Amino acid sequence: MKLAIKLTLLLLLPVALYAQDTTAVKKQANIVAAALIAGNYSTVINYMHPKVLKMVGGKDKLLQLMTNGMKQMKAQGITFQSATIGSPGKFYKAGTEIHCLVPENVTMKVGANTLHSQSNLLAVSSDKGKNWTFIDLNKNTIAQIPKMFPNFNKDLKIPEPKQMGM
Repeated sequence: MKLAIKLTLLLLLPVALYAQDTTAVKKQANIVAAALIAGNYSTVINYMHPKVLKMVGGKDKLLQLMTNGMKQMKAQGITFQSATIGSPGKFYKAGTEIHCLVPENVTMKVGANTLHSQSNLLAVSSDKGKNWTFIDLNKNTIAQIPKMFPNFNKDLKIPEPKQMGM
């Protein structure tokens, strides 16, 4: 009997390890979305994956780029109105990390028009789902994912972002 219990645990443990609660990832993604709308770019950057930060030259450089970019957008009449986070998708093992997609809907005002976009954040955890970092999956970053994550699980399919309205 004890052998049967041990075998069952051995078979189910890998499933339990990655069938995690999505509460933490959604909560942290909502923090990022709220910070973006509030213009709190330091918080947004604190939740970005370290590989993204390295690609752009670090936190200070990215903060400067984001601040200047948002000022330019505002001067052109483009403002973020809302960002909502959907339910995280399936969790995938990728080397020592866990990856999942988190749907994101962003509404922007472009002059008198409204633009809606649907995309995903790639959520990455290296501590079994306790803490998450994010990568905004736009057309440029989607192409970089295999280079950034050599252990990326190819079963995780990333859909193209969509824009509507205007």
